[in-house]
Amino acid sequence: MTAMPRLITFYLPQYYPVPDNDKFWGKGFTEWTNTAKARRRFPGHYQPHVPADLGFYDLRVAETRQAQADLARQYGIEGFCYYHYWFGNGKRVLERPFAEVLASGEPDFPFCLCWANETWSGVWHGAENRVLIEQTYPGAEDDQRHFDSLLPAFNDRRYMKVDGKPIFVVYRPFKITDTKATIARWREMAARAGLPGIYFVGVCSADQPNPEDFGFDASIYNANAPLRAWGSWKNPVTLFKHAAYRRLGVPTIHDYEKSIKYFLPDALPATRYPSVINSWDNTPRSGVRGLVLTGATPQLYGKALKKAFDLTRDRAQGADARLVFLKSWNEWAEGNHLEPDLRDGHQYLEAIAIELKREKERLGQTTISDPVTQA
Repeated sequence: MTAMPRLITFYLPQYYPVPDNDKFWGKGFTEWTNTAKARRRFPGHYQPHVPADLGFYDLRVAETRQAQADLARQYGIEGFCYYHYWFGNGKRVLERPFAEVLASGEPDFPFCLCWANETWSGVWHGAENRVLIEQTYPGAEDDQRHFDSLLPAFNDRRYMKVDGKPIFVVYRPFKITDTKATIARWREMAARAGLPGIYFVGVCSADQPNPEDFGFDASIYNANAPLRAWGSWKNPVTLFKHAAYRRLGVPTIHDYEKSIKYFLPDALPATRYPSVINSWDNTPRSGVRGLVLTGATPQLYGKALKKAFDLTRDRAQGADARLVFLKSWNEWAEGNHLEPDLRDGHQYLEAIAIELKREKERLGQTTISDPVTQA
């Protein structure tokens, strides 16, 4: 019997103040700082996005984390993929929310981790050469420290697995120094720790190699598609148009429906997972340098979800390997959130529940209870 897709949504922890962000952006900075100051930049531009059910939350509050998990579960999302920051030599940032989830056992909701191994810079604010925190790869000793810090999470009963192996996503797989050797070293550490292995998943774009060729078990197609792979950037006419718009204070604009084909192609290799995006607008962070997807609707999002389900339905992998990643749960300053806002409410979450119900019907699994949706 074909398994149902397992929906995993990326989760940003930058919703509480930390000393590094205080230093870089001012006292009390969180993701809400940019979200709240967003403004319209062209006719029909949807800004600002104002949160509805959960409000302008603080992730140090356990009740908020529980409410997030309850909401995701209600609509059929299986787990959160928390962004995890390890810059080398033990340097971590934004680790508190997940650390408290791990230590408390609450919420009782599945999770995995995505190592966001990227240098923090001022690129989205027009300061490409300003390095805030550099991502480094010091070597084997640091790998051991990194692995040891994650082992309690890997051993947690809530940690999501494929074939018994904890899923570990790497955002920039080709930035790692000597990728193959590093992956092999991590597998050895996992074996010594008594794990059956680690299920390594690398994020990649259409213009990049296959992470599987560098030791990864699988890959995610275009989880970062809005920034990399919509194919028009080398067109001189398009580049001229975008430059002209920027001089007028207008960001780069793409149509959501036309863009679907770039991040959800007609076929994917058996070990490459689709990533489905419901919207994108990073002008709250980047202003005129931002990129906006226009015309996104819950109905078009449902269409994209169906295509992702179609791409994964007939795979010959195990029942627990039919993964579909959703980008993202709470990227509010990138206009990329499934959490309800005042304009759309629960409509994008309802689109998920609707497509899951339809997929169950396609698979003849109509006896399985459906996620609850609002009237």
